[in-house]
Amino acid sequence: MGIQYLYPEFEVHRNFDRCIKCRVCERQCSEQVHYYDEEDDIMRADESKCVDCQRCVTMCPTRALKIVKTENTFRPNENWHQNTIEEIYRQATTGGALLSSMGNPKDYPSYWDRILLNASQVTNPSIDPLREPMETRVFLGKKPHDLEFDSHGELISKLPPQIELEVPVMFSAMSFGAISENAHKSLARAATACGTCYNTGEGGLNKSLYPYGPNTIVQVASGRFGVHEDYLKAGCAIEIKMGQGAKPGIGGHLPGRKIGPKVAETRMIPEGSDAISPAPHHDIYSIEDLRQLVYSLKEATNYEKPVIVKIAAVHNVAAIASGIARSGADIIAIDGFRGGTGAAPTRIRDNVGIPIELALAAVDQRLRDEKIRNDISIVVGGSIRSSADVVKAIALGADACYIGTAALIALGCHLCRQCSRGLCNWGIATQREDLCRRLNPDIGTEHLVNLLTAWNNEIKEMMGGMGINSIEALRGNRLMLRGVGMTEKELEILGIKHAGE
Repeated sequence: MGIQYLYPEFEVHRNFDRCIKCRVCERQCSEQVHYYDEEDDIMRADESKCVDCQRCVTMCPTRALKIVKTENTFRPNENWHQNTIEEIYRQATTGGALLSSMGNPKDYPSYWDRILLNASQVTNPSIDPLREPMETRVFLGKKPHDLEFDSHGELISKLPPQIELEVPVMFSAMSFGAISENAHKSLARAATACGTCYNTGEGGLNKSLYPYGPNTIVQVASGRFGVHEDYLKAGCAIEIKMGQGAKPGIGGHLPGRKIGPKVAETRMIPEGSDAISPAPHHDIYSIEDLRQLVYSLKEATNYEKPVIVKIAAVHNVAAIASGIARSGADIIAIDGFRGGTGAAPTRIRDNVGIPIELALAAVDQRLRDEKIRNDISIVVGGSIRSSADVVKAIALGADACYIGTAALIALGCHLCRQCSRGLCNWGIATQREDLCRRLNPDIGTEHLVNLLTAWNNEIKEMMGGMGINSIEALRGNRLMLRGVGMTEKELEILGIKHAGE
């Protein structure tokens, strides 16, 4: 047996004066960290298995447990950090590519935290959202360039197909298989209750969720899992997934251990088989090819559904977006490099892509310069963490935002970052029936509705403080933003002034 170079990342601290040996921790831990030692009549823990999901800590009736980051360290080295050394040990032992879940945790710049909002004072009075009308409704889709009137002077208000949102926030793509049926039910019910949309991801639409179709965005990815005519017609919009922020240029892989009977039926693949999506769509190698798929999907749905094209935020994103706007798509979704996923190659996650803030500003400005901004709506995602991030994104040019990780946290996710293993102790990123039952979809729905309700109220408060009474007046209004601690180039790309100017 070789030497084990890796010390456990987390330590289980148990207060034996409080521990009553009820074995709740043992029953609750899917990682099998805790066990009862009959010989010594004591609870013990195999810390090498702990992923810090906090399930045992939360469920312990006597608060006898806490999980702490180990203090055991290698000699300090500014070039060879502990995490770098540990990753080399893992690859030297396994020969495999490193996988990571739930987005980029590194200390890269978060531009949301360096952007401040303006506020009204005297000459432009603020608005009280409790007493005055405040419009947070959003319509996503193509808009006319000019107002048109009929022969009687009446405004012609007929628009191409639109998605109508009561709040400018949608739940982003998370596939059935990657997350549980109860998680999907929670998202679908909350989207319906709040007048917004959730996205199926690339795993098809489970039959039990068809009633939520008016609030469902169905996704067509490179693997075409679960895609058929009824599926396309079931949702309010269709999204073509070209890429995602956590792994630009990389396909998808759902392990066979997460492909149970329901997932297999929904995805239309054999039970227990790996679901592998190729990196490219093998029928799309140009904007012309993309245009053909866009119009094929529109034709299949009688031109009644808007079509979204989702891409990752990469260095030439503005040029790509310009092409997508000309492909016939109605909406472009851009996913920043901090976007979450069930599993991404660690090196891709940490080194490929750009921040969503810079990508959004560049795309919005390019489409305005080319006078085609009204031809397409913009939705952005990739670590939208609060209502303030939503407001800043809209002021930078977005029409609405996608949230994924924030929604999962509302469902109980503790970011233990082990989604691909299918052992989620909170019943979210798993297909094990005993674990899935831990997520009550009624409670999950309530938490998501509460989250969106709170965010919507905060959005109204922030807009009111700016003297703005509608999302439409906020969209692309960069005068309402100021930057702090940024370079001149960063401010130039964002199209905002420095604080104090």
